[in-house]
Amino acid sequence: MSPRGVAIPDLRERLFDAAERVLARDGAAALTSRAVTAEAGCAKGVLHTHFAGLDEFVAELVLDRFTRTAALAARLPEKAGSDSVTGNLTALASAVLSLDPGVVGLAVTRPAAALRVREAWAAGAPGFNAIQTSIETYLGAEQRLGRVTDDLDAGSVALALVGTLHHLLMTGRPGVPHPQDVVERLIHTLTGLS
Repeated sequence: MSPRGVAIPDLRERLFDAAERVLARDGAAALTSRAVTAEAGCAKGVLHTHFAGLDEFVAELVLDRFTRTAALAARLPEKAGSDSVTGNLTALASAVLSLDPGVVGLAVTRPAAALRVREAWAAGAPGFNAIQTSIETYLGAEQRLGRVTDDLDAGSVALALVGTLHHLLMTGRPGVPHPQDVVERLIHTLTGLS
């Protein structure tokens, strides 16, 4: 445990990682500020020193994880022309699906956290829209390179893929097998590529 008054390096990330461990191990009902700080090895009140409460903490956790995933998606257009189109899309889909379903589900079940996340996304915080835009931009680049047919509706493919990923995240539960095969089949169907 860190001594009182001593700055803790990477505190936000430490608390976020601790929350994910609590959720994975004990479920959403066990997520309390005390459980998070105990898991992180911090003083009991440190979460409330840095966040207005558990709802704000949960919202910030969700936004942080989506920001990371959107940053990965933003690099997808740079991959145009390399590897395979389906491989690049599958890798991004796997990154999106690696978001902890417990974290995503928690944000939905806590109305104040869900509202904060929706407001942040409406104000431009990276989320599903940023991922969708990256996929559409990537597919457009692949069309210009001739690796995807000109008649492919990149916007519709991006929307369908992100919509499916959203559905899989919202219905996923810890301990359920990763839907990798389902996503790969969908990508092959949407793009017409093998």
